[in-house]
Amino acid sequence: IRQHQDVHVVMGNEACDLDSTVSALALAYFLAQTSPAPKAAFVPVLNIPRADFALRTETTFLLRDRGIPADSLIFRDEIDLAGLHHAGLLSLTLVDHHVLPGVDAALEEAVVEVVDHRPLERERGPPCQVTVEPVGSCATLVTERILQGPPGILDRTTAALLHGTILLDCINLSPAAGKVTPRDVACVSLLEERFPELPARDAVFGALQAAKFDVTGLTTEQMLRKDLKALSSDEVVVAISGVFEDLEIFLRRPGLLQDLEAFCQARGYSGLVAMTVSFNQRHEPTRKLAVYSWQESLRSTLCRALEEATTPSLLLQPLPSPWACVAAYAQGNAVAARKKVLPILRAAL
Repeated sequence: IRQHQDVHVVMGNEACDLDSTVSALALAYFLAQTSPAPKAAFVPVLNIPRADFALRTETTFLLRDRGIPADSLIFRDEIDLAGLHHAGLLSLTLVDHHVLPGVDAALEEAVVEVVDHRPLERERGPPCQVTVEPVGSCATLVTERILQGPPGILDRTTAALLHGTILLDCINLSPAAGKVTPRDVACVSLLEERFPELPARDAVFGALQAAKFDVTGLTTEQMLRKDLKALSSDEVVVAISGVFEDLEIFLRRPGLLQDLEAFCQARGYSGLVAMTVSFNQRHEPTRKLAVYSWQESLRSTLCRALEEATTPSLLLQPLPSPWACVAAYAQGNAVAARKKVLPILRAAL
């Protein structure tokens, strides 16, 4: 700010999963290499505090494996986006999301580009450039963009990051998981063609999946923070956590109810939806979810919305729950991941 330097930030969503992280790193690198405006610094920002990075186990694993040290990364609590914007120096590219949360609403005017693979929730007029395509991984869209650019930009490290991210996001390109599209498959093939020394798909996916589902030693609070998004209305804020443990095991954690209450109170959440997922040998997912709130009216509103949803239908079956303030379900529609459930909850709020 003191030097009046323009800063172009590329930033993923606040869950900051592997897809958000790698999409931000790779696209910022590409823009820095190809931009005709050298006066701007291109900065990928990981949209979490640095203290939370250790919880993103698959991300820390892949970056470490590819020789990228954590101290070369920039986290949300290490850059003053509001100050840069106020000084008129900020341009913002959003990857893996296209609507900023309420706390960042003031930054919306700085958004110059969006690259996402979720259904569009709001239109953006020019001059904002919008790429929103229904592919399995946002990293696929970033890969396509880089491959369409000048030859020689894509290096081995970036290729390996994109390759691993698409494989993890698309469950090793397994059709049974319901996430992969022909464009994801094509990008993985093109990366392997360009860099034949990339490790085998099964090995990459197996290592990343194991790292992602390794919740050994995590407290309940850490498990809920590991893959967290929040939705807000005028009255309430609700957390939606991806939990990498079977729901029945999660619900039997010692002191769970006190932990849920403390987690929500500390962050101002009125309720929490925990979405669990596990995979069998054929990469087919099993999904379950739990809805927690001390406010019976909010809990029943969320439960009714999830039970009655038609786009998509979640095919919920009630499961026994140890507590009255937690409703538990098996989810018959196992291909409906969190990005399909978020709009249902947002509409309910």
